[in-house]
Amino acid sequence: MGTGILLVEDDEAISSGLARVLDGQGYAVRRVATGRGALGRLDEDVALVVLDLGLPDIDGIEVCRRLRLQRPELPILILSARDQELDVVAGLDAGADDYLIKPFRLSELLARIRAQLRRGAEMATAGDTKPLSAGDVVVDVRARRAYVAGQEVELRPREFDLLALLVAEAGRVVTRDRVMHEIWNTDWMGSTKTLDTHMASLRQKLGRPQAITTLRGVGYRFEGV
Repeated sequence: MGTGILLVEDDEAISSGLARVLDGQGYAVRRVATGRGALGRLDEDVALVVLDLGLPDIDGIEVCRRLRLQRPELPILILSARDQELDVVAGLDAGADDYLIKPFRLSELLARIRAQLRRGAEMATAGDTKPLSAGDVVVDVRARRAYVAGQEVELRPREFDLLALLVAEAGRVVTRDRVMHEIWNTDWMGSTKTLDTHMASLRQKLGRPQAITTLRGVGYRFEGV
């Protein structure tokens, strides 16, 4: 899998500055300033989209939805000054894998980009991994599909990764540190608010909140009910 990054940002100062940093890290960066521009540049060389929400033609949330439809497996990282919880939830529900609020630290952005690219590479090389199961929950890692009582559940990429990890360790505690290490990034340095949001959404989509037990200050356990 390549390391091409599509940077969707209409602020020239931010866009040019980020492009220089990313170029310096060895990434092949394409810059566009509009939603239409992003939707028209989504070829197979793009391994990650970094998306601003405040675009001049199409709202970034709608752009995210359309990108997800075009490339279901493509990691999408939102960068936005919209810092309310509802904004974060809307972005994740639209299909984003991560959401970083402006202003941000470059070190954190780079860490999240590495995590997203690593996840994409792991998906592409999943191989012949056998489906995971716990109770009537089945997770087909190779096909990226999850089922509850035989019914498929539509999950965002990070939600799927969380479920796969929890089901693989069903009945055992998975610490928050391990989740952040394996699902997000080995050198994660931010808060775990994004994890909390994803976990709440995952519980809701499973339709069984009791399936995932939270051990406060420790982590989570999948009960396999």
